Parts: sequence; structure tokens; C-alpha cells
Amino acid sequence: MSVRGRIEEMVPELTSSERKVATVILADYPFAGLQTIQELADRAKVSAPSITRFVAKLGYHGYQAFQRGLIAELKESHRSPVDLKPEENPATPDRFLADYADRLATLIKDMAAAIPQQQFDAVCDLIADPSRNIFLIGGRISDTIARMLSMHLRQIRGRIHHLPLDPEIWPDYVLRIRRQDVFILFDFRRYQPSLTELARLVSERRQAQVVVVTDKWLAPASRHAGHVLVVPTETGTAWDGQAAAVTLIEAMIVAISERDWEATRKRIEQWDDARITLGPPGPDMDIEEIDP
Repeated sequence: MSVRGRIEEMVPELTSSERKVATVILADYPFAGLQTIQELADRAKVSAPSITRFVAKLGYHGYQAFQRGLIAELKESHRSPVDLKPEENPATPDRFLADYADRLATLIKDMAAAIPQQQFDAVCDLIADPSRNIFLIGGRISDTIARMLSMHLRQIRGRIHHLPLDPEIWPDYVLRIRRQDVFILFDFRRYQPSLTELARLVSERRQAQVVVVTDKWLAPASRHAGHVLVVPTETGTAWDGQAAAVTLIEAMIVAISERDWEATRKRIEQWDDARITLGPPGPDMDIEEIDP
């Protein structure tokens, strides 16, 4: 279990002072925990012995052991496929596809068990609110997931904006964002510093609702988010899997579309009418064969 997971699990058993420490660490995780014990105590407005008791309750033999746990997580969050290859648990060659599919199925089940229904509903409510603009972006690989979500949302509702990957164009989008708008960011390990800065800017200067979808090591952008959706990615191979993240957004698409199905139905009908008008099928294609 991650250090963050231990803290969250122990919250009900913590004293008032220890909960202050937990709040400070989780608000700036993991960096708050990498300060000296006195710096953390001052920040949480508690005594140094309170910090010592806090880490002991988490199962660490001293503050240094606690920090070593955080540092190990940071190192893990920057590992590449080349780093992971020596430790992989490869799928059985003669049933590779079935074995790998089983692993992805486990990731999906773990994701569904880990994300509270209340949090899922809260994020869907934000995105479904027609008074809000929705802005989306992802990292080098995860932007494909952001793009998939944006394309589906466009068919459900208006005011969807997918940011391009070129940072030179980001200010144009940032300046459009209002306090009530929603900014959705996908970032998985080997995180992009530019996305962290973008999330900070949107949160601090535009004061929008920031939602970050990330892995268990938590993208640095998470510290600027009101909602953090953590999905499992480890497949036991050199490559992290995105099946759980894709399943999450597919569930969101369905849930959001059903918030007001009548409005969704009308939007899809109008969308399809415009799409067919603007891009008619070829002479040899039956109109029924067009993908919806």
C-alpha cells in the first residue's frame, strides 16, 4: 500500500493533531512529507513529537523511514518501460492474449472498487452541468484518452474544449476558463511538468474545478485538483495499461448521458443530421453502414 493509502486508511484513528499532519501531507503529497520534521510541524501547527507519533501509527520506525517510503514512491513514479522490464512477470507465451486480458480485467475491477461512488457521481454532475464549460487535456500518451472523452462529450452536450498539446496555444484556452468551469487533466507516470504548471494556473488564477485522472503515484498536478481519480495501471509487464482509465471514462460517458437523456437524445439527433449533411457517404456506401 502507498504511503498516501496508509494515511487515508488511518484517518479515523488519528488524534486531532495527527489529523492536521495528515491534512497538510495529503494537500501537498508527497512533497510536504519531504520537509524536515520541524518544518512539517510548523506547517501543520503541531509539535515535532506529534509528527513522530503520526508516522509510528502508520507503521514506520521513525520519520526517516517515513521519508524513505515517500522517496521510493517518487522514484517508482518516474520509471520507464526500460526500467520496468527486468522486473516484469511476463504473460504465458502460449496464451499471451488471454493472460494479458485477465490482468486488465483485474485492473478494471480494482478501479471500480477503489473509486468511491460518491466521488464518481460528483465528477459526473460537474461535467453534466450545461452551465459549465469543460476543458480537457492529457499527457503524451494519455491525451488520446482525453480526446476520446471530449469527442463523446461533444455529442452529449456543448461547450467542450480539448486543448492542443502545443503549450504556446494554452493561454488562449486558459483565458477563457471561468470560476465555474471544469478542467479535466489526464497524467500518468513519467509526468509532464508543463501539465502541473497548467493545472496550477487554472486552479489558482482561474479558480476552476480541476479534476485529475492519474495513477497510484499521483501526478504532481493532483495537488491542484479538487477531485483526483486514481486508476491502477500496473500490468506486471514493462508497459503500464490504460484499460482501467478507458473503462472509467466510458462509465462517465454513459452516466453523464443519462443525467438528462431527453437532452442527450436531441443533441445526438442534431449532431448526426449535421454530420451526415456535411459529410455524405460515398456512392457505394449504404447510409446504415455509417458508424454512429
